[in-house]
Amino acid sequence: MWKVRTLLELITIEMKEAFVKAGYGEELARVTLSNRPDLCEYQCNGAMAGAKKYKKAPIMIAEDVVANLAESQCFAQAEAVKPGFINLKLKPEFVAEYLNEMAADENLGVEKEAEPKTVMIDYGGPNVAKPLHVGHLRSAIIGESIKRIIRYKGNKVTGDIHLGDWGYQMGLIITELKKRQPDLPYFDESFGGEYPEEAPFTISELEEIYPTASAYAKEHEDYREEALHATYLLQNGYKGYRAIWKHIMNVSVTDLKKNYERLNVEFDLWKGEADAQKYIPGMVEMLKEKGFAHYDQGALVVDVAEETDNKEVPPCMILKSDGAALYDTTDLATLVEREELYQPDEVIYVVDKRQELHFIQVFRCAKKTGIVRPETELKFLGFGTMNGKDGKPFKTREGGVMRLENLIREIDEEMYKKIMDNRTVEEADARKTAAEVGLAAIKYGDLSNQASKDYIFDVDRFTSFEGNTGPYILYTIVRIKSILKKYAENGGNAEGAKILAAENAAEKALMLQVLKFNEVIDTVYAETAPHKLCAYIYDLANEFNKFYHETKILSEEDEAKKSGYIALLNLAKKVLETCIDLLGFTAPERM
Repeated sequence: MWKVRTLLELITIEMKEAFVKAGYGEELARVTLSNRPDLCEYQCNGAMAGAKKYKKAPIMIAEDVVANLAESQCFAQAEAVKPGFINLKLKPEFVAEYLNEMAADENLGVEKEAEPKTVMIDYGGPNVAKPLHVGHLRSAIIGESIKRIIRYKGNKVTGDIHLGDWGYQMGLIITELKKRQPDLPYFDESFGGEYPEEAPFTISELEEIYPTASAYAKEHEDYREEALHATYLLQNGYKGYRAIWKHIMNVSVTDLKKNYERLNVEFDLWKGEADAQKYIPGMVEMLKEKGFAHYDQGALVVDVAEETDNKEVPPCMILKSDGAALYDTTDLATLVEREELYQPDEVIYVVDKRQELHFIQVFRCAKKTGIVRPETELKFLGFGTMNGKDGKPFKTREGGVMRLENLIREIDEEMYKKIMDNRTVEEADARKTAAEVGLAAIKYGDLSNQASKDYIFDVDRFTSFEGNTGPYILYTIVRIKSILKKYAENGGNAEGAKILAAENAAEKALMLQVLKFNEVIDTVYAETAPHKLCAYIYDLANEFNKFYHETKILSEEDEAKKSGYIALLNLAKKVLETCIDLLGFTAPERM
């Protein structure tokens, strides 16, 4: 296997040797992908940067360097071009050799972290007792992909859903339940037996109870006070209310798991705000004792403003004047818990970007007070909103917030219609395929946008089999699978077959795209940027489809050449399937 991972590193080593031989510094030998692919594949602009230092015209430096590349192992062509660019084209044999090394490596040439990190990703974050809606989509999709990418590089990664399961909404549900069914044993203070195992509500009843109670509390102060008191009793261990809370959790989490499963999203931990509660008293005591927290108008706060701030960063509020905890408190206590149980090197929060100030306050407070170690990295990955075609937050036709399961159903129906229109497929197969392609449409539609930006959720565009879409990527993978299957059915055996040097531009372009894989993974990982992985597989799919249209793959008469094509297709398929797995979706066998 190559001693260095990426092709760019290999060719940079050769360029460094050429610069040094010509009497120039190796720091000038920076190679990049060409921004003029019609002229060359890679380029080096170091001669331009060296002109001032060496008091020479850039073209003279470039010509000196090119003279030392005549016997190059990597380059078929190295050309000095005025005013001082070095244009580079790779040897087809070198590219084929690199791809065969990649194909033989179980990680496709991606080097794992030498010192793996322990990373926690806080994503999902729904409130229990409420249905998932489209506003929950981005956190789940982006968080799942980031978890998979970081894990692929060999790190120990834990995904935590961090449920909203402890606030005022619980008091509202308890109060409404008491109003409807006052005879339940949970409300009988003298009850000493075992509470029922069966919940006194279904998920659909629970999802109706909360909004009813919330609306009623806004109009009736006494009801609101009762709900606040119920919240207080729950949080202070009142037995009957804890039993109701457990029912709410069981019913909600069962439903949430079903919905997240449909999104192909898996959490390692199903913890929530309730899990952090036991850490709050000790944390508050420590903040007071060490002098980090002080009282301001009755509230306990920690100052987190810094001299370099361009805008005001208010203090981190630990307790309200009535002694109640807040989001700041719970998030800090969750960090105390994570530190105690998992000692993460990094914690990443995948949350709506409008919460940035809250996380600035929490992160600064955690660092300043020693809640996390100085070397622990706390990262906020804020995402933009998902909007409808009108540019406003995505709504139902009636103008309400759309439930996530309804959105998934709508996309699946759209895909099913397209599959039945275009193909003669069995009904059951079409339904299964529609669900798989529908998920790719949703996830790719989201992830192909930079996370921090708002984007338009366009059902028609996202479900199209043409253009930069999930269905187009899957269609390409299925096309490759179909060719490989036909090759095997016709007696072909590509066992041990090697990728051969490219003989035409389309073949070489496909090869050059495949071999960027490990470099792209490193970039996507370093920048926490799934959208760059989407851009890569779209380019790869395009290059494959050009090659497919210009090459007689299965009708090629030269058997060695044909098995070389098959070996290349096998590698392209592996790369594409690895990428879509990192994005969180799969490809069907046929479409």
